[in-house]
Amino acid sequence: MPRDEFDILFNEKLDALKSEGNYRYFVDIKRRQGEFPRAIHYSKGGERDVTVWCSNDYLGMGQHPAVLEAMTRAVREGGAGSGGTRNISGTTHYHVLLEKELADLHGKDAALLFSSGYMSNWATLATLGSKLPNLVIFSDAMNHASMIEGIRHSRAEKKIWKHNDVDDLDRLLAECPRDKVKIVAFESIYSMDGDIAPIEQICDVAESHGAMTYLDEVHAVGMYGRRGGGIAEREGLADRITIVEGTLGKAFGIVGGYIAGSFAMCDFIRSFASGYIFTTSLPPAVIAGALASVRHLKVSELERRRHRKQVRRLRERLDADGIPHMDNPSHIVPVLIKDPVKCRYICDVLLEKYGIYVQPINYPTVPKGTERLRITPSPQHGEVDIDQFVNALGELWSRCALSYKVA
Repeated sequence: MPRDEFDILFNEKLDALKSEGNYRYFVDIKRRQGEFPRAIHYSKGGERDVTVWCSNDYLGMGQHPAVLEAMTRAVREGGAGSGGTRNISGTTHYHVLLEKELADLHGKDAALLFSSGYMSNWATLATLGSKLPNLVIFSDAMNHASMIEGIRHSRAEKKIWKHNDVDDLDRLLAECPRDKVKIVAFESIYSMDGDIAPIEQICDVAESHGAMTYLDEVHAVGMYGRRGGGIAEREGLADRITIVEGTLGKAFGIVGGYIAGSFAMCDFIRSFASGYIFTTSLPPAVIAGALASVRHLKVSELERRRHRKQVRRLRERLDADGIPHMDNPSHIVPVLIKDPVKCRYICDVLLEKYGIYVQPINYPTVPKGTERLRITPSPQHGEVDIDQFVNALGELWSRCALSYKVA
């Protein structure tokens, strides 16, 4: 088949996405160093300043002076790249130090670094499922795509339990033969709705059936707990979790993923996970920056306290202007639009007219009919920023005649 005919097939699928309103457009920005959440937006109309409202750099640590200094120092001392996989020259002293720091953060024996949070979930669950005999993985229905893909790739037996439904989990575990090895996989904070798992009850049920627990704390590490160890630390449950998975790319402001647990478990994944063994390790400067960020957030409550204040402030302003948002106990503020075209339109106008950047969240990230703005205020958003954002959104809310309530 000629190349042009292949392109016709590709474009048919892309055109369908565009007609549904689900085609993804990338917004070209450059963050202003030291001025987060300010950025420069590059478009056909030229450059303009914008304020970012959808970053996963929740605490602005990607701009913190201690992090930037650590990264530049690491480049000066050791150069740019790591030079290889972890097995072949890619284990720098920074990697060793950061893994020790992360193990300590979660109260575990050891930790293992990956190139991304997606890879840490995918590789760990795929390896557990493929290498442990008679394994059954019990996966929450709302688990992240990286967990779903890892479980699928493992070809292990799986059971899907209703989202945060402990009774359903208990029922499925009770039906599982006693000789099976069991892992309960779930998240602490679910990133699109911002709801939090009942971790203690899940641990109770898992332990009663002799199951391991696998907890994704990606959206919680750095944000919650006395030292930023996540929801499990905040609730005093870290010691009951078998495997903790986290990221360096959100509240810690850098990039990369990790798992933490027993020496034997980490060594098992290190020795058998192809996604770990055959990947070039993260650059020393990245690791040095993450190390500085983790160490800072272990002892500083300032960022978390300021962050909670601004989240409350944003919610109060949305309520005052009659803009419904999903009620949840986390830092994620979802505003449902329920229409992909209107969702895209609102975001485009906010960006072009008001200099406000928030990304539309459409299918397949969320189910059709639940399209939304996923707003992530930071400690660096000021009172004026919040007022400007809510005022602009209120104008568009009226223009689009969005008046329903959120349950």
